[in-house]
Amino acid sequence: MTVTLADVAARAQVSPATVSRVLNGNYPVAATTRERVLRAVDDLDYVLNGPASALAAATSDLVGILVNDIADPFFGIMAGAAQSQIGGAEGAGSGAGRAGSEKLAIVCNTGGSPERELTYLTLLQRQRAAAVILTGGAIEDPGHSAAVAAKLAKLADGGTRVVLCGRPPLPSSLLGGGDGEGNGDGDAVVAALTFDNRGGARRLTEHLLALGHRRIGYVAGPVERTTTRHRLEGHREAMAAAGVLGGGTGEDELTVHGPYDRQSGYDATLELLRREPGLTAVVAANDTVALGACAALRDRGLRIPDDVSVAGFDDLPFSVDTVPALTTVRLPLHEAGARAGRLATGREAAPPGGVASVAAELMVRGSTGRAGRAGASRG
Repeated sequence: MTVTLADVAARAQVSPATVSRVLNGNYPVAATTRERVLRAVDDLDYVLNGPASALAAATSDLVGILVNDIADPFFGIMAGAAQSQIGGAEGAGSGAGRAGSEKLAIVCNTGGSPERELTYLTLLQRQRAAAVILTGGAIEDPGHSAAVAAKLAKLADGGTRVVLCGRPPLPSSLLGGGDGEGNGDGDAVVAALTFDNRGGARRLTEHLLALGHRRIGYVAGPVERTTTRHRLEGHREAMAAAGVLGGGTGEDELTVHGPYDRQSGYDATLELLRREPGLTAVVAANDTVALGACAALRDRGLRIPDDVSVAGFDDLPFSVDTVPALTTVRLPLHEAGARAGRLATGREAAPPGGVASVAAELMVRGSTGRAGRAGASRG
């Protein structure tokens, strides 16, 4: 049975005119109403017909790049690199040749909201997007994961190429949409470029342990994010292998969760110092959090690294310019984003099995040093 505009209106509990306004985007509609309408469209799998359908199909040169926070360099670097590839900047030749290969890339800023992530995927499906790139860690909620998987399956069925950049792989049922070369149903490819967050975090903590640190605080990201869990697991693996973790409350007392921002690093470090005045090192969830940790330590009159060593993750551009320069784990964000852009536009073949691991590299700089008397005397 064909789903009509009236069916969508009834499901969303709005008028058919409101549904039309949302779908056409030519009239302001409250955000909550818009999301309710788009959810009804998605639930009912409503598809425009006639001239409207033809108009939507004509937008197949669109590529959507989903990010949590475009102001965060972690996402901005990946999005910018992907967009440079999608726009056909490389291999610029004649105007005609370039025009045929260029796509229109739009960056969709979710603000970390699961609802907005689904809304953007629905909008991109309705626009018959040529490709969708999802960047950064996924939210570990079974209901949301199932909803995202279902939405990506619909996108792939419609011919959209789906690329994950910095996310764990999807279930094999979604990764096998084609033959790995873009020749499957609807010529859709699903590829995942996964960051070695766990391995990078393990090597970072091993570096601190080798310097004699044992009282190491960890400022983790949001609990619900895969990136948070993987980096924390790597840290704890290294601590356990060194016989430092005592189990039970021991590992929790020196771990504080918060957002991936500077204020979180500042507040969490003060809390760690309250819990363990003899702290000799702080590992931060990312480089921005590490900046906050450094500020908190300085405000407490502690020297870096003489009293407390500090380490971050990602190797964002400012990391080498901090004083002292920040020890961190380098993720090749620009390279990964560029590769995601090429995969999204079919300019690079998908990796074997649809999954490629992106290596993490330990960058040792001046913010970490040997645990010495200065730190020990405070214990």
